[in-house]
Amino acid sequence: MTTETTGRTITIASVIDVVGILATDSTEGQVYFMDTNKRNGSVGQGTEQLKTAVEKGDRLVWMVQPLECEAYAAIDDIIIDKEFCEPEKKTYEGTDISFWVGTVKKDITVTSYSVKFKVGTRAKSIATAPTLCLIGPPVTP
Repeated sequence: MTTETTGRTITIASVIDVVGILATDSTEGQVYFMDTNKRNGSVGQGTEQLKTAVEKGDRLVWMVQPLECEAYAAIDDIIIDKEFCEPEKKTYEGTDISFWVGTVKKDITVTSYSVKFKVGTRAKSIATAPTLCLIGPPVTP
């Protein structure tokens, strides 16, 4: 389903320690998130508990950057309530480098989500805990 984008484009970047994930079989302490919307209320920059401030119509772009340049990492899925956002996998033209895009369908108070990553030569993807959130804008008095 395509939802018209009328808001801002917000990039949500994940920095991932592929070697750490492969060694511990967990994303805990191995993935850090940040977005381009701190000015408008996002909190938890550089942590596993990023809360991205969004409004209906905002376009969200998820991307991954491995710490080790020679290690493979890609987003395999974004698990979120499709009532609010339906991320889709896209690739940069002429490459196999992927990113995910979704539009916020309606106003949100708070909804949590998790990200599944493919890392290294691991056959199964591995998910973050659902500590990431999309939150509505801060209320001003």
